[in-house]
Amino acid sequence: MRNKTVLISGASIAGPALAYWLHRYGFDVTVVERAPALRPGGQAVDFKGQTHFTVLERMGILDDIKERRTGTTDTVFVDEDGKQLAVMSGDFTGGDVEILRGDLSEIMYKRTAEHCEYLFGDSISALTELSDGVYVEFEHGPARTFDLVFGADGIHSRVRKLAFGPEKDLVKYLGHYYCVAGASPWSAESTGPRERVIAYGHNVPGKLAVSGGPKAQQFYVFASPELDYSRDDTAAQRRILQEVFADVNWDVPRALAEMNDFNDFYLDSLSQVRLNGTYTKGRVALIGDSAYGNTLGGFGTGLAVVGAYVIAGELAVADGDYEVAFARYNEIMKRYAKIAGNSNAGKFLAPRTARGIKMRNWFFNSWLLTLMMKFTDSAANNIDLHDYPSMVGATEIN
Repeated sequence: MRNKTVLISGASIAGPALAYWLHRYGFDVTVVERAPALRPGGQAVDFKGQTHFTVLERMGILDDIKERRTGTTDTVFVDEDGKQLAVMSGDFTGGDVEILRGDLSEIMYKRTAEHCEYLFGDSISALTELSDGVYVEFEHGPARTFDLVFGADGIHSRVRKLAFGPEKDLVKYLGHYYCVAGASPWSAESTGPRERVIAYGHNVPGKLAVSGGPKAQQFYVFASPELDYSRDDTAAQRRILQEVFADVNWDVPRALAEMNDFNDFYLDSLSQVRLNGTYTKGRVALIGDSAYGNTLGGFGTGLAVVGAYVIAGELAVADGDYEVAFARYNEIMKRYAKIAGNSNAGKFLAPRTARGIKMRNWFFNSWLLTLMMKFTDSAANNIDLHDYPSMVGATEIN
């Protein structure tokens, strides 16, 4: 096998999924993660369709995911006085199986921790491609050289910035921000059966507030010009949210006061990565949100897991010839990643006008909802998924 030593940046979902497959095919894998440890909890993510389930089955983790799945959450949209206006079914938002991001990350990490090297509390600071590898400098650890480098570090990818160019040229801001605050109702600390529950949401033009939703105890979406703030300054982010929703009634004043007691808080833009189907450059490749992310688009986790499966499989089939494998990966995923599309969840969740809110609510009671669900199910399976483990005679990882 050529080009056996690989570095993966990111230990959330795409990174450990790729680490699993690359190790299974005989590569020596190192994963670097900026956080000091795995991030627990987090928002709910989901899988839908046979393609996703096939990959999870081949990884041997589908049963683990089903055991830790969240319940189904229907979101009831109400007016200022709490009167029901529409219901967004959890079957529409939660796919076929839904799980907390942190729980999924832990499952994948446990499948790889004994076989792969994990470097927590560090990140890549520089990449220099050589004739026979990539020279990697780290924020804290000593520099090392790897045959291949993979960016699985999210929509704000450091690897993409270093290898492909600045974020402003490759990621399009979609006009909205979202925030999750407080541990999800389905956190690891929760007890009892995970059944169908109800969350409540309230819209005013350009804003949505949800209490008890599948993402967290509180979930917000709002339209805004692009903001200038530090992604590491949660105090500043809390102030932004407090200011934006200060004039919204219903249950929002209580929720905002309660929010100050939450340790879990995350604010980010709704953005889409635009790489035009070229997710590799030299010896560097991107997978997951760093390659084809579209925030809250509904397909990110499935794309990450399928993308990891495809690029690792193509490398194994090509016996480590990254030029051949990367070309095939680009070809396959350019077509499949179209499921992320040019959709903008912000416009759907927080329409900018009262008329837009009424039209969105009408949609939930119309035949268009059924049609959209059929389309998304079809799109999630729109790939010719090769049985790479059988093609290369890979062995199981216990």
